[in-house]
Amino acid sequence: MWIHYTPFKTLLMATALVIIELLIVLSLIFIGTRIGGIGLGVFGMVGVFVLVYGFRLTPGTPPVDVMMIIVAVITAASALQASGGLDYLVGVAARFLRHHPDHITYFGPIICWLFCVVAGTAHTSYSLLPIISEVAQANKIRPERPLSLSVIAASLGITCSPVSAATAALISQDLLGAKGIELGTVLMVCVPTAFLSILVAAFVENHVGKELEEDPEYKRRVAAGLISPDEVREAGVVAGTENSRAAKRSVLAFLFGVAVVVVFGFFPGLRPEGVSMSQTIEMIMMSDAALILLVGKGKVGDAVNGNVFKAGMNAVVAIFGVAWMGNTFYMGNEKVLDAALSSMITSAPILFAVALFLLSIMLFSQAATVTTLYPVGIALGVNPLLLIAMFPACNGYFFLPNYPTEVAAIDFDRTGTTHVGRYVVNHSFQLPGFITTVVSIGLGVLVIQFL
Repeated sequence: MWIHYTPFKTLLMATALVIIELLIVLSLIFIGTRIGGIGLGVFGMVGVFVLVYGFRLTPGTPPVDVMMIIVAVITAASALQASGGLDYLVGVAARFLRHHPDHITYFGPIICWLFCVVAGTAHTSYSLLPIISEVAQANKIRPERPLSLSVIAASLGITCSPVSAATAALISQDLLGAKGIELGTVLMVCVPTAFLSILVAAFVENHVGKELEEDPEYKRRVAAGLISPDEVREAGVVAGTENSRAAKRSVLAFLFGVAVVVVFGFFPGLRPEGVSMSQTIEMIMMSDAALILLVGKGKVGDAVNGNVFKAGMNAVVAIFGVAWMGNTFYMGNEKVLDAALSSMITSAPILFAVALFLLSIMLFSQAATVTTLYPVGIALGVNPLLLIAMFPACNGYFFLPNYPTEVAAIDFDRTGTTHVGRYVVNHSFQLPGFITTVVSIGLGVLVIQFL
C-alpha cells in the first residue's frame, strides 16, 4: 500500500524543501537589511552559496546588466555632485520655494519628485528637506504636510526616472526588455500617473492634522523655549547658490545626457541593430560623466568620495547578492512555485502588486525588488503592461519609518509635527505613501488600456 503514497510523499518532501529554502532566503534578507550598507548584498551572496552548495540548486543569472547601468548612472550623478551641479540645483529650488511659500505642500513634493526623476536617486532630496521644513514653519504651515509627502514623492521619482537603477532593471533584457517593452512605454505610464498621485496626496495632506499654531507638540516646544514662534530661519546654508558657471555647465551636461537617453528610449529605431536600451544607457551616461567633469571642472576624487557615489555602490553590491539569490531560488524551484502561484496570480493579478509592496518593505530598494520578483511575474505570464502599471508598488518601504529619508524628514522638522506614533506604523508617511501608491497604480491600469 505504501507505494501508492510515494508520489504524495515526494511532493510533500519537495514542498518542505522549498519552504526551508524560502525561510533561509527571507532570513538572510532580514539580517542583511538590519546590518545595512553592503550587508544586504553580502548576505544575499551567502544565500547563493547555501542554495547552490547546500541544496544543490543551479546558480541563477546574476543581474550584470542592471549593475552596469547603476554604475554608469551613478558615475554621471557623482560627477555632477563633484562639479557643484547638485548644489546649484538645490539653490535654484530653494529660491523658488521661498517665493511660493503658500503652496509649499504642492511645490515641495513636486520639486523633490522632479529632482529624483532627473537624477535617478532619492539622495538628492536630503538637501531639499530642511528648506521645505523651514519655509513651512516660517509661514505657519504644518511642516508635516509637505515633508511627509516630499519623502514619498522622492521615492516615486525613482520609478519615473529614465536613469534610475529600478527603471534600468525593469527594461533590461533580463526582464521586460525581452518582452519588447521600451523606456518610452514605462515613462508614458509612470510619469503622468505619479504626478497626478502627488497632486491628490497634496490635496489630502493640506487637511491633515491641526494647524501649526494649534498643534500640542508645537505649543509644548514653544513653551519650553525650544522654538521661537516669530523665528524666520533660513534653511541652513544652501551651498551652490552662487552663480557658478561651471556648476551651470555641469547641470546642462547632465540634463543633455538624460535627454539623449529619453530620445533613444522613445525612438528605438535610432539605435543600431542589436544594441539594447540597457547598453545605450551605459554608453551614454558614462560618456556624459566625462563631459560633466570636463565642462564642470569637477575633481574625480570628489566624485568617488561623495554620498551619491557611495550610495550607488552600496546599491550595486546589494543587487548583486540579493537578486542573484532570489533568481537562484526561483529558478531552482520554478515548477513548484509556478504550480502554487500561477492560478492565484492569474485570477487576481493585483496580488502581484501586493507581493512587490511587501518585498520592498524588506529590501529597501526598488531596483532590488524589481530584479528579485519581476522574473516571477514574467514567468507566471502577467501582462507586461500591467507589470509597468504596478511598478510604483516597489516603493512600499515607507511602511516602516526607518528609511534614511524618513528619518531625515523627522529630524529636520523642528516643530515635531512630522512624527512616529506609539505603534510605530502610525507615522506621518503612511497616508501619503498609500495614497500615491494606490492612485498611481490605479491610474496606470487605466493608461495601459490605451497602449
